[in-house]
Amino acid sequence: MPQCILILDFGAQYTQLIARRVREAHVFCEVVPFCVSVEEIQRRKPVGLILSGGPASVTDSDAPRVDPMLYELGLPVLGICYGMQLTAHTLGGVVERAKDREYGRVKVSFDTSVPLCTGMKPQSIMWMSHTYHVTQAPEGFSSIASSDNCAFCAMANPDKKIYAVQFHPEVTHSEEGSLLLQNFLYRICGCAGDWTMDAVIELAVSSIRSQVGENGRVMLGLSGGVDSSVAAALISRAIGSRLTCVYVDHGFMRKGETDSVREVFTKQFPVNLIVCDAKKRFLDQIRGVSDPETKRKRIGAEFVSCFADEARKLHSVTFLAQGTIYPDVIESGCVKGSAVIKSHHNVGGLPDDVSQRFTGGVIEPLRMLFKDEVRRVGEALGLPHDMVWRQPFPGPGLAIRIMGEVTEEKLFTVRESDAILREEIAASGLDREVNQFFTVLTNTRTVGVMGDERTHEFVLAIRAVTTDDFMTVDWARLPYDLLSRISARIVNEVPHVNRIVYDVTTKPPATVEWE
Repeated sequence: MPQCILILDFGAQYTQLIARRVREAHVFCEVVPFCVSVEEIQRRKPVGLILSGGPASVTDSDAPRVDPMLYELGLPVLGICYGMQLTAHTLGGVVERAKDREYGRVKVSFDTSVPLCTGMKPQSIMWMSHTYHVTQAPEGFSSIASSDNCAFCAMANPDKKIYAVQFHPEVTHSEEGSLLLQNFLYRICGCAGDWTMDAVIELAVSSIRSQVGENGRVMLGLSGGVDSSVAAALISRAIGSRLTCVYVDHGFMRKGETDSVREVFTKQFPVNLIVCDAKKRFLDQIRGVSDPETKRKRIGAEFVSCFADEARKLHSVTFLAQGTIYPDVIESGCVKGSAVIKSHHNVGGLPDDVSQRFTGGVIEPLRMLFKDEVRRVGEALGLPHDMVWRQPFPGPGLAIRIMGEVTEEKLFTVRESDAILREEIAASGLDREVNQFFTVLTNTRTVGVMGDERTHEFVLAIRAVTTDDFMTVDWARLPYDLLSRISARIVNEVPHVNRIVYDVTTKPPATVEWE
């Protein structure tokens, strides 16, 4: 196993971002609840600890605490924001409400002679977000950074390798935050930087082989999305043809996606691929349905039914594989410490007679990876670029990108228009800058003129957004010339469309998808 940093989560909105920054520095880390026991920490053998921020006030009687013995383990510790205040409070310092709350970019002066600040500028902009701050450091600690409003922007006890910062080095707004984190990892914790995608692949393949054994067989639901495709490629590398992938084609996929899946997983990563052609089943389920929630529920139920039908035929398969990734694991836990991990989070949707067949358990080769790491593993494995960088795509597919009733004719229209949009944005070189883009067939018809004839056809909308996390999005400022080309091609090449509109709404108040 690679060296590990443990991040104790106190409920901060930035906890996952801390983990991403650590891994970007080629150091493996795990996020655990703040109440993890000292014994469990010792069992995991980390090379350092990071205490995250959090929304609580350390002075409250019910504020999250840690066992003081945590600071006596001899492990390097870095407290961030709440983590700093907790460190000070636990070890005998004083934390008080600040006269002036600091929020946003703040100029901070650093003592660059200490290991945590080596190589940094004497003054740097850091991102603050706090109401309380340390006014007196614990015994053995000294201030190593300050601002106009805060004498203890950072403190250190170098002898015990305990450091703490009031600001958030993990956010991009902190100018030299990454350097500070790297100093902690490499200069203080002595990390080797052994978290690479080649190492991840080697570890995953070894783990799969060990879990499955020499004769075990695995079944994976393959959607064609990034997570399931990378999981399939990893398992294929580990056990070859003992993997069976079930791909349910519900008829709502984008143009060429089913052919792409069939090509990759019959030739490049040969597996036992079952392509379940269920187009008629799904279309029958939503025929005449206009309500978006009803569409979603019926499609979801039918998908489970199709998958279960195929699973019942595979009597020799005893393992179920899933594309669970690390944010799923983190978010399914409880900050208060129950640590409920949804390692079987998809099994519950299957009928009992099916889920009970998987007596070997669940294989989750991506459960310790973030999405960007999954993509890098996919690239390292040699998966096609379009598959690795596939945009988020809703489970119900194009069915919820058609307003109102879904018909074969409407599916053809939205599928062809979407293909043109993707082709033109890729040709412009913007396909990696715009995080998601697609077309939506509205249920509105307008009057138009095509040739010398009057038309009464559909309005088609284009949605293109930029975002870091999809929690909030902004509409993409696509060049007018590009929009003009896209509009002209769709109207000329796709039937039943005579008007194109561009969605310029952020999230919130709108969602990314229209239904």
